[in-house]
Amino acid sequence: MCGIVGYIGREQAAPILLDGLAKLEYRGYDSAGLAVYDGNDIEIVKAKGRLQALRDLTSDGGGLKGCVGVGHTRWATHGEPTVSNAHPHYNGDKSIAVVHNGIIENYQILKDKMVSKGYTFLSETDTEVVAHLLDYYYDGNPLQAIAKVMHRVQGSYAFGIIFKDYPDKIFAVRKDSPLIVGQSEKGNFIASDVPAILKYTREVYFIENREICELTENGVAFYNEDLEPIVKETKTIEWDIEAAEKGGYEHFMLKEIYEQPKAVLDTISPRIKDDRIVMDELNMTEDELKNLKRIYIIGCGSAYHVGVTGKYVIEKITRIPVEVDLASEFRYRNPILEKDSMVIIISQSGETADSLAALRMAQELGVKVLGVVNVVGSTIAREADNVLYTWAGPEISVATTKAYSTQLAALYLLAMQLGDIRGTISPQEYDEMLKELKCLPDKISEILGDKERIQWFASKYANAKDVFFLGRGSDYATALEGSLKLKEISYIHSEAYAAGELKHGTISLIEDGILTVAVVTQPDLYEKMISNIVEVRTRGGYIFTLTNKGNCVMEDCSDFTVYIPKTHPCFAPSLAVVPLQLFGYYVSVAKGLDVDKPRNLAKSVTVE
Repeated sequence: MCGIVGYIGREQAAPILLDGLAKLEYRGYDSAGLAVYDGNDIEIVKAKGRLQALRDLTSDGGGLKGCVGVGHTRWATHGEPTVSNAHPHYNGDKSIAVVHNGIIENYQILKDKMVSKGYTFLSETDTEVVAHLLDYYYDGNPLQAIAKVMHRVQGSYAFGIIFKDYPDKIFAVRKDSPLIVGQSEKGNFIASDVPAILKYTREVYFIENREICELTENGVAFYNEDLEPIVKETKTIEWDIEAAEKGGYEHFMLKEIYEQPKAVLDTISPRIKDDRIVMDELNMTEDELKNLKRIYIIGCGSAYHVGVTGKYVIEKITRIPVEVDLASEFRYRNPILEKDSMVIIISQSGETADSLAALRMAQELGVKVLGVVNVVGSTIAREADNVLYTWAGPEISVATTKAYSTQLAALYLLAMQLGDIRGTISPQEYDEMLKELKCLPDKISEILGDKERIQWFASKYANAKDVFFLGRGSDYATALEGSLKLKEISYIHSEAYAAGELKHGTISLIEDGILTVAVVTQPDLYEKMISNIVEVRTRGGYIFTLTNKGNCVMEDCSDFTVYIPKTHPCFAPSLAVVPLQLFGYYVSVAKGLDVDKPRNLAKSVTVE
């Protein structure tokens, strides 16, 4: 959520900051601003709405002169999205400028104290408190002022700070909100995420909690909160800038849907050697894996839906009991974690606030954590006991597609390896499943080759007010994800239900012409799903059925049918989700909406 970019070097800062902020638009925002220091004054320009408004105000950055600056895209938390609430924020005499991601939880107490000391506030934000606190503690030493502020504020934060007294420096600090530092021959950078600075450098430092950075044109220094110097190593970003560009597609979401075959292949292939699944990342002995008593899967949004699918698959293959939790609920329900268990935290960004808190809680309770993460070097990847990377590459669209598919693939690999070690699947079934697993990328490509029918159908339902999704077993998990895809980018009210729950209240919502999407890929549940579909259809519902090739009986009880290639039932979610992604995408396009940046949403939710 929100985005920070900072630059200090030999080039003009404003155009670089605007370019970096544009690469962070996927994170979600409703206002933007720049603070640029020309050696005499720190000038701030802010605008409500999209980044183009800020470009217009600054003549694409040409109207702000100076080689030192910080920029910000804000997603409103404290105070409405207005120019006065946009970042950066000044102290009283405009000698300090601050940008901030995160939430200051005790800001009201601090604000009241600062008001009592004569400070005047011009915004409703929690961030302005930080600017005034820095002013209050500043006695000529920026590092000491920053350290004192760190000890006073509670919550999550990543700060980028400019002091007028130090025209050759930028300062930054983080706690529970992502921040990286980049080095290049043309200067140095701070940013919330890699895409913001990938155009200029591949050499980055990942900043840990409560570390302070001091950037100059030619170097970077790091300190802990006691202001003791820290030595850090750079990491080289391997993926290229083209991976974060649209590449001729109309939207990032469509590009990323089409990248799924490669992403799944890249996630699976390195872990299959001589027709055996080898996952050294688990760092667990065979005895430890054999003796696992329970698995807890934790995630938010789509990652939670992956976990729901994982429960069905892992329990079926390994016979290990699996619990699935929303991260935001797990951390507040005083969970009981069984000894000899494993916690799996799923997060595309590796920065999701609730998931990170759940990780830390699990470790405090003495259970090892496996992170299933896409972003190399992210906080969850660094703090988890072990990490299983999904090689989806950068995912820019807010609505996840390829990251979801690679997370599914990672859990399939885990389930099969556990099943093999524990002897809960036969060698013959293992071989058959591995063969099907390796075929998934080609079968996803096959589905993408038939997108026109889905596009046509989506255009018919662009004006729908309500859509229901039904499924049983792992199809219910797919229905949850399909419903989320539709609602988050088309703003159509959509709900997913376990089909067996229809008679327990849901069926009262079915009216004449309302679209119901039935996911029917589990052969042992075909007959049960047909009964549910008939119940909806006899009450006037319009049925879109998604099922396996060869299941032609569904034509008789459906109004529109889409088929996916046959595969092992455990892997059907990877195929069934693709038409639902396309459906949500084309409905949004037909409505003329901003597919990649849906309203009120952020790609990485780094605050509660």
